Amino acid sequence: MKKVLLMVALVMVSVIVYAFNDREENNQGKKEVTGNGEVIVMDKAMFIKDIFDFEKSKEWKYKGTKPAIIDLYADWCGPCRQTAPIMKELAKEYAGKIIIYKVNVDKQKELAALFNATSIPLFVFIPMKGEPQLFRGAADKATYKKAIDEFLLK
Repeated sequence: MKKVLLMVALVMVSVIVYAFNDREENNQGKKEVTGNGEVIVMDKAMFIKDIFDFEKSKEWKYKGTKPAIIDLYADWCGPCRQTAPIMKELAKEYAGKIIIYKVNVDKQKELAALFNATSIPLFVFIPMKGEPQLFRGAADKATYKKAIDEFLLK
């Protein structure tokens, strides 16, 4: 009987945790893109509107007004959870200069496939001109700052 009660309690806690974690994702694509120092949760509609319409064109043409980083992550990914605070800090430090988005690969499978996100975290660095560059895996803040300064803001 104790095992059954324990299992029921674990299921209840899991459902509650999932419900609270899912709230942020329900707001995907609702925030206006301003690059005001926040990491913006992105969905497919926002990607097509603000980044690149891959349904109409096969040739890359960035639609944005500032260089961008897209962080492809998953909630269950340890290295992704380690890099999330770094991305928040960088969004504040580079506010007005770049825009940082995040895409949950479990919820936005089409965007994950677009960038062939077979391992995460995966960062897509998008300059104003030229092709985006992929950066696979977690790194320290200095590494991301160097990529921003030397690739996105050069």
